[in-house]
Amino acid sequence: MSDKTRRPGVVTASIVSHGHGAMVAGLVTDLLVCPEVGRIVITQNIPEVANYPPDNRIEVNCNAAPRGYGANQNAALLTATTPFFCVLNPDIRISGNPFPALLNAMDDQRLAACAPIIVTLEGNREDSARKFPTTMSLLGKMLRLCDGTYSSIAQTQNPDWLAGMFLLLRASAFREVGGFDERYFLYYEDVDLGWRLRGCGHSLRQVQEATATHDAQRASRRNWRHARWHLASMARFLLRSVPH
Repeated sequence: MSDKTRRPGVVTASIVSHGHGAMVAGLVTDLLVCPEVGRIVITQNIPEVANYPPDNRIEVNCNAAPRGYGANQNAALLTATTPFFCVLNPDIRISGNPFPALLNAMDDQRLAACAPIIVTLEGNREDSARKFPTTMSLLGKMLRLCDGTYSSIAQTQNPDWLAGMFLLLRASAFREVGGFDERYFLYYEDVDLGWRLRGCGHSLRQVQEATATHDAQRASRRNWRHARWHLASMARFLLRSVPH
């Protein structure tokens, strides 16, 4: 492996926890074996007791009051000094180091963001690289006529947007668009970010040589408050960003 491929310490990883201490500890353990990760910022959005591995690369911030996802990520990332940022959900696990392949892809200066293939615990590929939603596509999804996914793997390599469960970002591009839009309290921040990055002429890519596992929580399907946030974010995106 070349020194260029190693690229130690070039990534700041950010994880927001909502009482997911055990999950976060597992993910942090995975990240610490990746030499490309120079700093891990954990934001505890609500009070929790967690035992993280002892390592000076870990920074833990505890909010006095809960904040939205975008606000938490912006606070963690916009002051970071590394050339790349990585946002991760607590329910992601990494069994092999995906960062060499991801960073190799980012050698293409047109790319503002990239992501690995995301698989379920059963090994099934998730639809984490998608087309921008529209009113018609969402209606089609409700009627089970279409689901907003691409018809071929080749198309996912240049998607409209990438799911924020595991997203590697070029720091300069992230700052160029002002980070996440904090008006989205939860959900659709990643869709909106992809929209604004593409609006500035940047590209996104799903990297086929990298993978991560997602133990999906699907809170919006079980919790009315989360479902309400999901619907509100969907409406905001459709009304402000996407032509109908």
